[in-house]
Amino acid sequence: MNPTQTRNPVLLIHGIFDTAGIFRLMSAYLRGRGWDIHSFNLRPNYGLAGLDRLAGQISHYVDKTFPPEQPFDLIGFSMGGIVSRYYVQRLGGLDRVQRLITISAPHYGTWLAYFYPTLGAFQMRPYCPFLCDLNRDIETLDQINFTSIWTPFDAMILPASSSRVPVGDEILLDVLLHAWMVRDSRCIKAVEKALMAPVTINN
Repeated sequence: MNPTQTRNPVLLIHGIFDTAGIFRLMSAYLRGRGWDIHSFNLRPNYGLAGLDRLAGQISHYVDKTFPPEQPFDLIGFSMGGIVSRYYVQRLGGLDRVQRLITISAPHYGTWLAYFYPTLGAFQMRPYCPFLCDLNRDIETLDQINFTSIWTPFDAMILPASSSRVPVGDEILLDVLLHAWMVRDSRCIKAVEKALMAPVTINN
């Protein structure tokens, strides 16, 4: 990155059953490269609450942490990718977020969500109303720098191709396990590269 180029703060959003601690390696690497890294724990983190409610927690964190005129970059892992998209597409995040990166996010759902009877899991089932509504105007993400990073070996996102979207940039990595994605050096380097991409002006 050009040393004179301003770096946005970066907010990391974890997935179901996780905490912000899953980003330990990624956070340390990006901080070492000069980024101001933020994260917090979604509550509850086990799917009991709807993803729209969790997205509201992003709004609250952003409002209390960043000045109103401060743009930022958003990274969401797994469920956190969908929560982040809801914030961008439905809660005004499009006016604040300049780069959105999702990692192994179930953009079109995962069949495993049928085995967990909670509202959050229901909203990650294939063809569910929540995802159908969110994907109805997925082209909205073309207004910002959007990147989807995923692995074809993902056994949590079924089918793994559910992480593919028809907009933005796609990065495919041969990582063997879902949880390894945010710890894999190739994924972390891919995130760094996406954070260095020239900004698309939203408005």
